[in-house]
Amino acid sequence: MNNLVEKFEKKQIIKLTSKKNIPTFRPGDTLRVTIKIAEGERSRLQASEGMCIARKNNSINSKFTVRKVSHGEGVERVFPLFSPMIDKIEVVKKGDVKRAKLYYLRKRTGKSSRIADRDRGEEADQYVMTGSQNPLSDKIQKNDEVSEESENIKDEQTASEEENLTKEELSNQPVSEPVAEEKKPTEKKSESTASEEEKTEDETKS
Repeated sequence: MNNLVEKFEKKQIIKLTSKKNIPTFRPGDTLRVTIKIAEGERSRLQASEGMCIARKNNSINSKFTVRKVSHGEGVERVFPLFSPMIDKIEVVKKGDVKRAKLYYLRKRTGKSSRIADRDRGEEADQYVMTGSQNPLSDKIQKNDEVSEESENIKDEQTASEEENLTKEELSNQPVSEPVAEEKKPTEKKSESTASEEEKTEDETKS
């Protein structure tokens, strides 16, 4: 049962990350998260920038928490990592932190809440955009095309084999027509001999 759930979750992750890249980031990094907001029939994009203070890796249920100070008040927001409402995630700064949870920042303000920057170089994206909206349907279509091609090839092979068999059968059939033609003159000869015998008998009687 667990294997089925894992396979389903992996397929959903591939589907959700087909249109966007998700960079590698850690707690302590400053992120800019662009969110899609629907207002009636229209939709717009809104960016929120803050520090990642926690991250939970749990397959498709992965989450990360972003904290920022707005007008002197700390504001935290938890984002699902694979949410379709997230348009993109950008890493603004990379922090030098030795903890996985930075909850101590809730009690600090000013200079004590700052985190030193760290240059980790260029890191590859955690999830790369595949460029296809429905990669699973594409795979299914490819498999269907391959199966159809194999079926067509099999049908052609069977048709050619049947043609060859019919040709062999026709070639192996005995020729009976010329034999019947040869028998006809013998029958005519036998009829002529019988008539001659009758004529000789009549002559002897007379």
